[in-house]
Amino acid sequence: MRQDSESQLIRLLETLYHSRNPTRRWLHCTRRDWLIGKIAECACERPGRALEIGFGAGVYLPALANHYREVVGTDLAQSHLEHARARIADVPNLRVLVDDIADTQLPAHCFDLVLCSEVLEHIHDTGRAIAGIRRVLAPGGLLIVSTPQRHSLMELACKLAFMPGVIKLVRWVYGEAVFETGHINLMTEGQMTRALEAAGFHIRQRFKSGLYLPLIAEFAGVSGMRLERWLEEGLRDGPLSWTLWTQYYVAQSELSSF
Repeated sequence: MRQDSESQLIRLLETLYHSRNPTRRWLHCTRRDWLIGKIAECACERPGRALEIGFGAGVYLPALANHYREVVGTDLAQSHLEHARARIADVPNLRVLVDDIADTQLPAHCFDLVLCSEVLEHIHDTGRAIAGIRRVLAPGGLLIVSTPQRHSLMELACKLAFMPGVIKLVRWVYGEAVFETGHINLMTEGQMTRALEAAGFHIRQRFKSGLYLPLIAEFAGVSGMRLERWLEEGLRDGPLSWTLWTQYYVAQSELSSF
């Protein structure tokens, strides 16, 4: 049963970028495109070896393999590993394996880049996970990380959607597969900043995206998506930026290793 659920989740992750709903498609494509752009930028500065933590459906593995000499992808779900292995058989510089970044068995200080997208919210101990990332990064190595904002409108909508008696209506409205997020550790920008700095990272860049207004998103089609995109631009750098769904960081580890 669990294997079937994980397989369904992989299919969902792959179809998010082609959702019939313009807002949902825009939300996920914005995150994907921003991260792929940063992978390319970081590779110009720090080429070499890259690691993706919790690669899921493997959306970013091809981009990493295109820009880095050697790429390792880690995950804890066997279905994710099997799915990835079937797709990377002809990619010689890419391999995937089981590893828990909060208790990592990877060698220390061996990666120039670590990508950790939509993973930290699934881990109870943020500090331990980020310490694991810091451990595997070479001195001066780069981290690209994204995670949902704790009080964003999307996360609030998700909490309401999965209340008893509501989820059936939500699935009917979506007309697409809907799974619980599994977000057990949502953080604010302040919490994320403190966690990165406490682990010895210098934050070089911040970004936020993802305005989700439920009624507009679900019933106003392309016009609703355009309105949300316009409103997002005004919110991104202001006092209401916490309403946006995703927070992104590019951070650099200290030049001295532990």
